[in-house]
Amino acid sequence: MKKMQEQRQRSLQNSVIQFTLIQNSLFQSLNNTIKVHIVKAISIVLMGVALCCNAHAESGKAEKELNLYSARHYQTDEALYTNFTKQTGIKINRIEADDNALIERLKSEGSKSPADVILMVDTARLWRAQIDGLFRPIQSKNLESRIPENLRAKSDTDGITWFGFSTRARLIVYNKSLMNPKDIDTYEKLAEAPSKGKVCTRSGSHPYMLSLIGSLIELHGEVATELWAKKMVNNMARSPKGGDTDQIKSVATGECGVALANSYYLVRLMRSTKTEDIELVKKIGFIWPNQNSTGVHVNIAGAGVAKNAPHPESAVLFLNYLASDTAQTYFADGNNEWPVVKTSKVENEGLKKLGQFKVQNVSIAAVGRNQISAQRLLDRVGYK
Repeated sequence: MKKMQEQRQRSLQNSVIQFTLIQNSLFQSLNNTIKVHIVKAISIVLMGVALCCNAHAESGKAEKELNLYSARHYQTDEALYTNFTKQTGIKINRIEADDNALIERLKSEGSKSPADVILMVDTARLWRAQIDGLFRPIQSKNLESRIPENLRAKSDTDGITWFGFSTRARLIVYNKSLMNPKDIDTYEKLAEAPSKGKVCTRSGSHPYMLSLIGSLIELHGEVATELWAKKMVNNMARSPKGGDTDQIKSVATGECGVALANSYYLVRLMRSTKTEDIELVKKIGFIWPNQNSTGVHVNIAGAGVAKNAPHPESAVLFLNYLASDTAQTYFADGNNEWPVVKTSKVENEGLKKLGQFKVQNVSIAAVGRNQISAQRLLDRVGYK
């Protein structure tokens, strides 16, 4: 957009120069009366050129449409999008699908893709979209000042490809009657003897698991992480299957003694008014892992401007909106996620009940870069 505006400005300047040359040439041969008429005519033409260029520039600023490709399927996000339209007048057209489907669609659409913003829910997926060249790097001082450096893509000379806008933590859930919390208060202890035959997780190929492994590789190295993963396989209560809510329910029923789950799944159950969910929550406890060492693994929901965005100004405006205090509160209160902007307030009682915790000092971009190594490692140890 900036280049286009510069081109329009140069065009206008060239027009002024050309008119000036014509004016000087005419002035040498015409009488004063004619000269006055010539000056007026030139002024009118110049005003028309300026109005044309300005109108064209303003039409770019006044884009009233945004095409959002989103892997988020939370009904609570409706308020988030509605508020953006109310504030800006920009209509949001949404395409919703899982991350893999969105990536394949974007790749098949190529340069003709109508996508303006790509919104995904895990650094593993954001990283994959990045290496597939689906994002357009942008430069935004506001986003850089509000989004912590460890929760966004690495910056280069062209800008930053994606930003995290909310976080979720990978905590440990356990059955109160089956497990001693002191035996499972770190990720590493899940691979030790007290957890033999009691561990449940998602599939090893799921992005949530890949991101956790990616963070452990960054902290401990690939050799140590592979040994841990191999022991985890030996401690499984059953083969990995289901989503995070399934893991929590299996812990409550006693099928599993301990499991890994993203925090917002647990808070969702804690805030539920359903009798079965209330009874379920009574049977389980949760642990913030590694509070005396490396801290809890945290992941993000993030977004970036699509490479071939037809409405880039609207796209950047939307990303800046997601970093606003208002939008950050929607993430927290609507889907039980933590805001990434420090000034944002959280009124979610479920999140407050989880308390404060220490977070891993690991760049989310580095976690993304470790995805291939993580998958190969898990494949080697038979983590299905």
